[in-house]
Amino acid sequence: MTEILTRSETGLDVRPLRNLLDGDVVAPGDESWDEARLAWNLSVDQRPAAVVLAESAADVSATVAFAKAHALRVAPQGTGHGAGAMGDMSDTILLKTERMRGVTIDPEARTARVEAGTLWIEVVEAAAEHGLAALAGSSPDVGVVGYTLGGGLSWLARKHGIGANQVTAIEVVTASGDVVRTDWANEPDLFWALRGGGGSFGIVTALEFNLFPLTEVYAGILWFPVDRAAEVLKAWRAWTEELPDELTSVGRILQFPPIPELPEPIRGQSFVVVQAIYSGADPAEGERLVAPMRALGPVLDTVARTPIRELSKLHMDPEGPAPGAGDGGMLDDVDDHLIDLFVEQVVGAPILSAEIRHLGGAVARRDSRHGAIDAFEAPFIMYAVGMAPTPELRAIVEDAVGRLRDTLEPWEADHTYMNFAESRRKAASLFSSASYHRLRRIKAIVDPTDLVRSNHPIPPAF
Repeated sequence: MTEILTRSETGLDVRPLRNLLDGDVVAPGDESWDEARLAWNLSVDQRPAAVVLAESAADVSATVAFAKAHALRVAPQGTGHGAGAMGDMSDTILLKTERMRGVTIDPEARTARVEAGTLWIEVVEAAAEHGLAALAGSSPDVGVVGYTLGGGLSWLARKHGIGANQVTAIEVVTASGDVVRTDWANEPDLFWALRGGGGSFGIVTALEFNLFPLTEVYAGILWFPVDRAAEVLKAWRAWTEELPDELTSVGRILQFPPIPELPEPIRGQSFVVVQAIYSGADPAEGERLVAPMRALGPVLDTVARTPIRELSKLHMDPEGPAPGAGDGGMLDDVDDHLIDLFVEQVVGAPILSAEIRHLGGAVARRDSRHGAIDAFEAPFIMYAVGMAPTPELRAIVEDAVGRLRDTLEPWEADHTYMNFAESRRKAASLFSSASYHRLRRIKAIVDPTDLVRSNHPIPPAF
């Protein structure tokens, strides 16, 4: 039998907590320590005081009580896609919710209830069985909770708005250890803060949200040689000016490494691509709308009628954990000069993917049901990422992505999207002034000692 240490290398005695949980507690020095502390982003070296693998809301409550008794903090983590901004965790219990999985679909009400560790691909597939679609993340193994707490920009956002504004109820363990169900009638301030304000206000154990009737979209990718990047991106930018809310698109540069895991046509090759997703009722209208970009003559065209469950593959994100470094920001405008600089900074740099995504539509309109984010007024958002399997390569990629952001700074909006901000940001830069100050007041009420921490923390107001 593998020996399980009872006192960690930091001197923390985790025996009392182990005795209280259905899940597991892993401490520094335990055989499974290095595996337990991993984030989805494998390049992030998380070193918390201990790791809890929770299996229930009761496990979460017990962990909160233990942390309070030992002057520690608690950081919930579903997958760890955004772990790069966490920083020093030596005074923190990393509470992983990956074992808390489950999806319940109510096809008549068109709603879903998911547990804290559920991935978007699980929701997409369960909803599709009933002819329904969720405002899911573009990566299939992004966690539902973390994505939603940060706002949630889906392929359907231009038509339906951000994901957080479709949440109808949240089950959360507060800093006092209580399990609370929040909605518009019960704890409405906490409900408002959780929907877009991030993970600073409690540890979410379940979410309920609206679904939409949709079985297929007209979607895919137009591939062009990378030496046409400026031409294609300028044409794409002009094309976005006339698009209806039902069509979301991305202009993107992809630079694939020469590794055997990639198929021959793209291995070691670079491209500029346009990704298009039309969610209207008539595929023929989608075909008509995409025609101007097709007229540019792509070398590969995959845009076609696509089952909604296949949409999660469109962004071609890695399947499973991977080492990477990235960052992004919202853009007030995308003009020819920005595109020239974007291409100059990206092509040939150690950046795997750099994209500019078209926003607007319902994303920019104030939603009467809104939480901490009422709307994103910026018409575009940029995100760039590179593979970083070693600390040395991570530094190189971070430098390249940082130079890109610095170059585009004159176009950067005052506020940005939390889920695309992988570097530490001032919390005030993620919200309007009114929302930020309200979030701080709510934090002071629900967690005055700042026990619950997140990758983009909201400090309590005093």
